[in-house]
Amino acid sequence: MSEKEASNNEELQEEKNGNQNPETTEETSVEQDPVVKLEDEVKDLKDQNLRLYAEFENFRRRTAKERLALMESANEDTLTALLPILDDFERALKNTEETEENTAVLEGLKLIQHKLMETLKGKGLSAMESTVGREFDVEEMEAITQIPAPSPEMAGKIIDEVEKGYKIGDRVIRYAKVVVGKEA
Repeated sequence: MSEKEASNNEELQEEKNGNQNPETTEETSVEQDPVVKLEDEVKDLKDQNLRLYAEFENFRRRTAKERLALMESANEDTLTALLPILDDFERALKNTEETEENTAVLEGLKLIQHKLMETLKGKGLSAMESTVGREFDVEEMEAITQIPAPSPEMAGKIIDEVEKGYKIGDRVIRYAKVVVGKEA
C-alpha cells in the first residue's frame, strides 16, 4: 500500500470512530455528570415544591370547610337553645288571648315574639308548617302518643300538634311533636 492509501485509511478509521479520543470521552462524561446530577436535583426539588404547594392548598380548603362547619354547628346550637323561649311565647300568647284582658300586654308579647322570630329567620331558622290533618311523616315528626281518631278519615293522620318543629335550611333541628289518630 502506498503512503497515500494508508493515510486515507487512517482518516476513514477516525471518521468511523467519530473522531473521539478515549481521553476526551471520559472528560466529557465527567463534565456532564455534575450537570446531569444538578438537573436531576432541580427536577426533584421542583416536584417536591409542587407537592408541598398542593398539600398546602388541600390543607387550606379543609380548614376553611372545618371552620364553616364549626360556625354552622355553633349557630345551630344557639338556635336550638332558643326554641323553648319561642314555645313559651306561644303559650303566653295563647293564654293571654283567651282572657281578653290586658290587651297592651298581649300586643307587647306579640311584638317581642315577632321581633325574635324575624331575628331567628335571619339566621336561617324556619318553623315547619302546621301538621294537624296531615299524614304522619317520620322525616319531620315525632309521635308522642296515639289516640282513637274522631273519624275514620283521621286514622293515621295528625290529631294535635303538641310542639312545633323547626328547620335550619332543609335540616330538621327539632321534630314536631304530634298526636296521631288510630283506628277505633
